[in-house]
Amino acid sequence: MDGGILEEHAEYIVYCIHKILDQYKVSYDARTRGAASSGSLPKSVILVGHSMGGFVARAAVIHPRLRKSAVETILTLSTPHQSPPLALQPSLGYYFQRVNQEWREGYKVQPSNTGRYVSDPVLSRVVVVSISGAYNDYQVRSKLTSLDNIVPPTHGFMVSSTSMRNVWLSMEHQAILWCNQFVIQVSHTLLSLIDSKTGHPFPDTQKRLAIFSRMLRSGISHNFNRMMQLPSKDSISTPVHSTKESTGSQVHGSAPCPPNIPWSDDSLERDLYIQTNVVTVLAMDGRRRWLDIQKLGSNGRSHFVFVTNLEPCSGIRLHLWPEKDKSTSTLPLSGRVSEVTTKMMRIPSGPAPRQMEPGSQTEQPPPSSVFWLGPEDMRGFRFLTISVAPRPTISGRPPPAASMAVGQFFNPEEGKLEISPWLMLQSTYSQKEMMLEEAHPLAVQLSFLTSLGLLPITLYLKTASCGIDNSGLPEEEAGDLESSRLCKLRCFPPVALVYDEKCGLHIYPNLNAETILVDSSPVHWGSTRHSQRTIVLLLVDPHCSYKSSIALSVCAAASRFILLYNPQIVGFSIAIIFFALMRQACAWDFDLRIPSMLAAVESNLTVLSHLFFLAILPIFFSLFLSLVMSQPIPPFASFITISLICYVFANGLIAILILVSHLLFFVAAVSHIFIKTRWQMWERTGYFIFLQRFTNLSSTISSFKLVRILRANPVLVTTLAAIILACLVHPALGLILLLFSHAFSCHTALCSFLTASCRNHVQNQSYDCKSEDYNGPEQAKFKFDASFNRTFDDCSNSPDSSKSFEDTQLDLFHHRHGLLILHFLATTMFASSLAAWLQRLRMGESFPCLLDSVLCIGIILHGIANSKPEFNSFFLSLTGIPIRKVKLHFIYLVAGYWSYFSGLTLAPYRAIYAMAAVGAISFALQTFQRSYRDKKDIAYVGRKHSHRH
Repeated sequence: MDGGILEEHAEYIVYCIHKILDQYKVSYDARTRGAASSGSLPKSVILVGHSMGGFVARAAVIHPRLRKSAVETILTLSTPHQSPPLALQPSLGYYFQRVNQEWREGYKVQPSNTGRYVSDPVLSRVVVVSISGAYNDYQVRSKLTSLDNIVPPTHGFMVSSTSMRNVWLSMEHQAILWCNQFVIQVSHTLLSLIDSKTGHPFPDTQKRLAIFSRMLRSGISHNFNRMMQLPSKDSISTPVHSTKESTGSQVHGSAPCPPNIPWSDDSLERDLYIQTNVVTVLAMDGRRRWLDIQKLGSNGRSHFVFVTNLEPCSGIRLHLWPEKDKSTSTLPLSGRVSEVTTKMMRIPSGPAPRQMEPGSQTEQPPPSSVFWLGPEDMRGFRFLTISVAPRPTISGRPPPAASMAVGQFFNPEEGKLEISPWLMLQSTYSQKEMMLEEAHPLAVQLSFLTSLGLLPITLYLKTASCGIDNSGLPEEEAGDLESSRLCKLRCFPPVALVYDEKCGLHIYPNLNAETILVDSSPVHWGSTRHSQRTIVLLLVDPHCSYKSSIALSVCAAASRFILLYNPQIVGFSIAIIFFALMRQACAWDFDLRIPSMLAAVESNLTVLSHLFFLAILPIFFSLFLSLVMSQPIPPFASFITISLICYVFANGLIAILILVSHLLFFVAAVSHIFIKTRWQMWERTGYFIFLQRFTNLSSTISSFKLVRILRANPVLVTTLAAIILACLVHPALGLILLLFSHAFSCHTALCSFLTASCRNHVQNQSYDCKSEDYNGPEQAKFKFDASFNRTFDDCSNSPDSSKSFEDTQLDLFHHRHGLLILHFLATTMFASSLAAWLQRLRMGESFPCLLDSVLCIGIILHGIANSKPEFNSFFLSLTGIPIRKVKLHFIYLVAGYWSYFSGLTLAPYRAIYAMAAVGAISFALQTFQRSYRDKKDIAYVGRKHSHRH
């Protein structure tokens, strides 16, 4: 997208909002003929935006022409709020920063000079909710959809679709618009925002926020931190009663089941008294189970977990009792008894197996709810009861799905296992197996010390045994298939609950073999140490033993790495080119031959001399800045490792780009020399008379005055044309013209070099090969083996102030080739903006953003002011000024460090500032040098001629 286009869209949204509100008034006046008051008319609209549309909605809210309180509720779907998915265009990055800064200021109270509050914040009535598509959304990651540091927790929150009530799915960027589960839940949420009495949205901010929280956020997403005893994130501020109900922090405040749900206490048969720490329900038998908390919860078994596929309140109910009431056999709902059924949290599940006839169950159904009680929840109570409703009798229909419920008192420390990054890396060639014996904890916690967003793993979970003796079966039935069938009959399918601090909760039902990953990027500048950990909670049947294995998914890890760290790689790529240009400028400054770009990039990877200062030192400096600025310090080892991997990966991409461009230039140069040679041979021998006519026509055109002026000032013409295109049409077009100029210079220099190299080679072979004689053997004219090798290496880095014409052309090629690679990356950074501009040609034209045009002018000046190698250093001699010689390689080093930090901060568009600054400095120094040299106010000290005539 383009920053200017987004601004136009925001203005259009403001116009549409005013038009919609005015239509209500026009319609009302037409019906009432102005007789009644229009105070009941809608005064605000609800904005729902997808992708960039959500950001445009936020931009429209702070637009100066928007009416006050015209927008009070915004719902965004897969919208990047923090920054663009790949921040390449400067104006787009600046627009994001400006809008987000105005939103931060909009929630601050503006005090007067005396310290009193003037009025409420500008955005005090605006609520924003962001929904991300989770790990399947490859365009907008969950980190970008976060509202942290933009909208305070009292006015908005972000929720992932994987932890969204009644959805539980990760969805692709476009699928979030048509996913049925998602659309239904969002529609019900928007309808719930309307007050039935007034027909308008609720005016109270906390009321609307509480509705969003209740309708979108599942109960388990709030309780997972408390279940795992993790430090909870900042939660939204909701009314007190809603907070208690959603978090479940106080059992005494738990709401009972609604009274309209039918439940007959008389239908309960005699009670069952559970003597073991595991309770199992295999059918809706209409009985009540009593569990002694003091007895079964001893020996450290202070937690109780319960999974079921029965419907809470209508199929199963749970109560806490201070003591057993022996006076009545019915269920006394006195004030001393607390019903905790509503603390049961829904989880996604597959379809339950259908029974063809009663008693023909083939496997256990998957759980659809999970219930968790900690020691603080059961404090002050002695008994826990589980009441199961009787199965309803249905005639003429298939029997309902099989029912299941399993609960257990357990010690959470027994089911914890930490998996180190080294163990995960070892699993690439050797799967790491774990064995869960029978009577294991129902909840098994796997703590991965490295985020699964960085190293996704494939988790295999297979049933080994289930305590059923099949020795009496025939041999052909006693194999693994029979054992698996019996275990499916007894044990419910495992469920994995995956939690990450950045992206929330992901649930994998019916787990057998799944690639577990989360949409998190934990190792960035500013990330916390806690964000590196991912917790996987396995809910597995304690009646069965399981064989589990973990293997690192290499393909998934590679794709996630490129997806998460592509902004960092782009910034590092620009820094690498600046470092290579620094190497070339430094070689010229010391009277050495200019190395090729490939050789310069390779020398920058030298561990002992260059790698530490160019790649490692900026990382340590960024950590020092985090410490000084009191920002979160990322995981030290992981941050350095990932940054170096990104740096090496960027070097590989730049090397491939250089090799491809080298190949194209060599093919073009060899083809050009061959065609030119043949052309001159045909022209000399008179094979084609029309060639002479074409040559005469070309000479006639070249004699025109305008053509002679253009040919005499190619640099000036190129500069003016590129600047005009960048300012009046599109910045990318001006940069493309600059690329053509670089490519033409590279092609000309390479052709001259190859021609001179060929002649020298032929002369060494004692051939008589004059410039006007082309009758010699063709084999002697095109031997370029030695020349090909010299272009990729440093030729000879020995000091030599007197260079041959051949070496001069090779230096010129390497110099312009470096500028070509740098400016090619700058052009590609405007590619998306150019594509959007081309799509809008028929919709009217507007001038490009001023920021983009100014920066592109600086880049163009860099390409023009440094068009020759001798401009790598400027010799000045001014009285009273200590700087006598300005070396461009130092400026390239500073620009490379700036681009490096731009990559670390995930803002590669800031590297454009460095390119423009280098161009402005180079142009200013060259202009300053020329003006003083012409006026003879300074002594100009120049280098010797770089070639022999």
